[in-house]
Amino acid sequence: MRRIKSDQFHFKQFSVTHKRSSMKVGTDGVLLGAWVNVTHVKSVLDIGTGSGVIALMIAQRSGASHIDAVELDMDAAEDARENFKQAPWAERLHLYHCPVQLFQTKKKYDLIVSNPPYFSNSYKPENENRMVARHTESLSFQDLLEAANKWLNPAGRLAVILPAAEGKLFKTWAQAAGMVCIREWTFQTRRNKPVERQLMEFARMHKTIEHGKILLYEHDSGETWATDYINLTRDFYLKS
Repeated sequence: MRRIKSDQFHFKQFSVTHKRSSMKVGTDGVLLGAWVNVTHVKSVLDIGTGSGVIALMIAQRSGASHIDAVELDMDAAEDARENFKQAPWAERLHLYHCPVQLFQTKKKYDLIVSNPPYFSNSYKPENENRMVARHTESLSFQDLLEAANKWLNPAGRLAVILPAAEGKLFKTWAQAAGMVCIREWTFQTRRNKPVERQLMEFARMHKTIEHGKILLYEHDSGETWATDYINLTRDFYLKS
């Protein structure tokens, strides 16, 4: 997906530096941060926060009083720490630099979010930090689901964004872990393109599944954003 190449990206209510992080702010993180259901959410855990953009978006959108963010990579964690400190909601944001497998807390969360790594048996980029961020050796789907089962409230939800094939696999693993998909939207850049991402929410409680779709560009050529994408992100992007 599209990544922002400059060292800093400005949203309407906050800015994100990603000068150290190998994974820059991109469409995936913005999609998940704008899409996830934050109604009645008071506590949040962001697993693999990177530069912190999803946690920051949730802080803006919700009344969550406590947002914890875990990041393995030191450089990305430094970006997130700086971004949290400078945000209007600094007192609500808490960063932990460690693998989620070693994260310890007695809290239970209403919402866990993750833009997880998804490459497992594919070409690995030369940059080691970028490799770790994008490959499941650092955070497997099983690890993520174990974290959700350990730290979610009984009625809590897990939200992720993944490519279509990996999303199908994740749903299988989630079902085996006792979680069901209650909300699933697809994302396409253009109508004539295949589905590129799945946004999914999981819970332990069976509910009627909500389906939806998001289109990035209005036409098959050109760069005009579609109305649904503008509406989804209007509280964040300066151009919205």
